[in-house]
Amino acid sequence: GCRAPEVCREVSNTRVLGVGGGLAGSEAAWQLAEAGVAVELIEMRPVRRTPVHTTDRLAELVCSNSLRGDAPANAVGLLKKEMEILDSLVIRIARAAAVPAGGALAVDRDLFAGGITDAITAHPLITLERREITELPRGPAIIATGPLTSPALHRELERFLGEGSLAFFDAVAPIVANDSIDHSRVFRASRYDKGGDDYLNLPLERDAYEAFVDDLLGAEKVAFKEFEAEDLHYFEGCLPIEVMAERGRDTLRYGPMKPVGLVDPKTGRQPWAVVQLRQDDLAADHWNMVGFQTKLTHSEQKRIFSKLPGLKGARFVRLGLIHRNTFINAPAHLDGSLRLVTRPDLRLAGQMTGVEGYVESAATGLIAARMLAAEIAGIETEPLPMTTALGGLVRHLTARSAAAFQPANITWGLIACPAELRVIRKKRERRVAQYDRALEDIVRWKAGPV
Repeated sequence: GCRAPEVCREVSNTRVLGVGGGLAGSEAAWQLAEAGVAVELIEMRPVRRTPVHTTDRLAELVCSNSLRGDAPANAVGLLKKEMEILDSLVIRIARAAAVPAGGALAVDRDLFAGGITDAITAHPLITLERREITELPRGPAIIATGPLTSPALHRELERFLGEGSLAFFDAVAPIVANDSIDHSRVFRASRYDKGGDDYLNLPLERDAYEAFVDDLLGAEKVAFKEFEAEDLHYFEGCLPIEVMAERGRDTLRYGPMKPVGLVDPKTGRQPWAVVQLRQDDLAADHWNMVGFQTKLTHSEQKRIFSKLPGLKGARFVRLGLIHRNTFINAPAHLDGSLRLVTRPDLRLAGQMTGVEGYVESAATGLIAARMLAAEIAGIETEPLPMTTALGGLVRHLTARSAAAFQPANITWGLIACPAELRVIRKKRERRVAQYDRALEDIVRWKAGPV
């Protein structure tokens, strides 16, 4: 039910426009509606397609199916817990659509997108419309069109902000059909047995690894257009594997192909390198090649990946691809409630603000919506505590140097550590203490006037 005293009763005559039906836009629409605010959510798909989406469902995951770690020692684990305390739709549906992934929260992407879409379309205070927005709307509105904002709206935002948007490139990893994997060549395990046997592991000895790196270095890549090549930046947390290989022959062995914590039962020892496959759906029909995002041409992907142990006859449900992402220089344009400083009737949310990651994107939608709901109700809201992960995201978007701003995931470095906890010398113990303190602070913030 709604958070409003009467079920879904509108708190005012104000109607909010939500632009974008991704993770941030869906979360924002849900939070507003649960506060009793009527929302018109606009999603351009399927009227206008994007280079990476394949369905018209809301919150479709186009890259990994993982929402990353859940442990209290992980900053993103704390962020998820804070969002759950604040009644996050995205985290609730993710839990319901979870698939085995060791210590991470990964989802069946079809069930996840379907669950979000069903919840949004069934809510009595949310109206979903399928059309493209080509101009900055008149507020109140939350724009959460993501890194693949349509060219028309991107131009409008760029013209309004008076600067060229920053840009970086994101890559997507391939997905393999389970029945095409040679399971006699792989072994099931999670690193250090965390999560049991959730991953399929393809072990490589040194010669096979060296040959794989050679193939990557000599492979044909997708050519960038001239305007893209002039502004070529990658997000460090999602580098294409061939770019990692160019940084050194052992880079992959210390990155996505690291063998630490894994023992091949056939040899009784740790392999030289490992390719991990993570379950991508509940039926276990599809497996994601973990960390294998790439800009290789499709023919080269098939040729090179089919040489890997267990993948000789692999059938790729989806091949890797690369696409251009955009984001604004948030510290120069956003305030602490994610309003545009020069257009406070407009809020931004999602990856376009300069956060990276599914959970972080949804979290900004939650923040923007709760702040807007309070504003509509005429309630003055306290800033999010900087000791929380949600407050850390706001800190990243508003307190960083505008001159050096880049997209970022949530990290402990963004979360303020109270003086009384800094004396804890062991990092893991300090993190757990910060986790507990953050949850106390977010519960206290929630109990405020909102």
